[in-house]
Formats: sequence, C-alpha cells, structure tokens
Amino acid sequence: MKRPDRLNRLLELIAERHTLEVDELQSELGVSAATIRRDLDHLDEQRMLTRTRGGAVANNVAYDLPIRYKTTRKIGEKQRIAAAAAELVRSGMRIACNGGTTTTEVARALTMRDDLAAEDGTGPTITIATNAVNIASELAVRPQVKLVLTGGVMRTQSYELVGSLVDAVLDQLNFDLAIVGVNGIDPVHGASAADEKEAAVNRLMASRSARVVIVADSSKLGLTAFANICTVEEIDVLITDSGADARIIEEFRQAGIETVVV
Repeated sequence: MKRPDRLNRLLELIAERHTLEVDELQSELGVSAATIRRDLDHLDEQRMLTRTRGGAVANNVAYDLPIRYKTTRKIGEKQRIAAAAAELVRSGMRIACNGGTTTTEVARALTMRDDLAAEDGTGPTITIATNAVNIASELAVRPQVKLVLTGGVMRTQSYELVGSLVDAVLDQLNFDLAIVGVNGIDPVHGASAADEKEAAVNRLMASRSARVVIVADSSKLGLTAFANICTVEEIDVLITDSGADARIIEEFRQAGIETVVV
C-alpha cells in the first residue's frame, strides 16, 4: 500500500475507532511498525490526530478528509468518469462545476479537449463557473476557458467557497450544464453532500442549469449524506464506474436518470 493510501486509511480508521494502536495497524495494513509510526507522526504534524505512546487518538476535528488526502482514491475510476463528463461539453457551453476530486478531474479532462481550443489559439470557447479555488487555479492558464470564480468563504477541507457571496454571483448566471460531485447519490433520495453550506451552493448551481450531471464513483451510490442537493427528478445524467452494482444502476435508470457506466 502506497503512503497516500495508508494516510487515507489511517484517517478513516481514526474516524471510526477514535483510538489506534500501532500493533493492530501493523497487521491490518501489512507494513512495519516503523512505517506506521512515521505515518502517524506525519498526521500528528498536520493536526489530524494526536500521537500517543502506542498509537494515536482522534482530535476534536471533523474527519471529512481534506481534499489533499483524497486525491489518490479511485483515481482511475474518477479519470474515466471525468472523461465521459467532458465529452458532454460542446464549444460555446456555459458550465457550472463544484469542488471535489472527481470534478477536478473533469476540469483537467476539459483542458485536454483539442476541439475546444479556439482556431487562432486565443480567446475562450467555453465558460466555466466554479466555487473551487483549486480548480480555478488550474483553469486560469487555459485560454480556451472563460473562468468565473465565485466569491465566498473557503472551506479548507474541500477548497470550496461557500456562503452568501457565492449566491450573489450564481443568482445572476445561467448554465447549460452543472457538473456536480457529491458525497452520496440514492435512487430514491437524490444527491447529497456532507456539508450543508456546500450543498446549498451545489443546489443553486443545479437550479441555474438546463441539465444536471452528477459525477460519482461507485462508492457513493446508494448513500445519503447530511444535506440534500437535488432530487432524483432534478438529475439528468449520472456518470459512475463499472464497480457499481448492476441492481442499483437499474434503480437509477428506472428512476428516469440517464446512467452512464465507464
């Protein structure tokens, strides 16, 4: 197991158990005690947990993992999902895009679309509005993209801007597509997010868009997170990976959602 994957797993375990022991982790993760100690020391330096003599205990923090710890999770699946989402974009489109690891991959996939580049090499051919500062930083150097970055207060967990300043911008805009990453999507309850402020931004993006595209790897399917984003009826397309159970895919299709499996 590579280090980023171990760090992800350690944070998942500390969220579940609140206390970790090096001896247990050594056998569970299949690495040496010295490696586990170095990983725990690193997370302690990041204030993600507190080291103890034999392991670690949880801090008084929310274990919704910061995006920098999520980037290697299901990366192949997310890149395939992103490529499929990018194929829905046509020159001249106006796109709303929230933050997250999958939508970050969508933004990268869009920059690889040679057909979206202006013929003379200058000037934008698509418009992307986002509340994610990491996505904006990647798109800022792309001449084919007219970039709109909302205002707002940044959540350090996700690099997303939230709050009334975001609303003030999005309320004035109209989009052809909203490409939305989620914490959960259920064939009955719809799409949802772990944070209510992020969900409010995502909900507004969806409401201002002609079509709503949910990008979610198979681990998100059948889950309902804390705050609702949109109902099943408001979702036009779901793009997920081939690890999804065939039964839940059929449930989404029966609910009227165009479901693309990659």
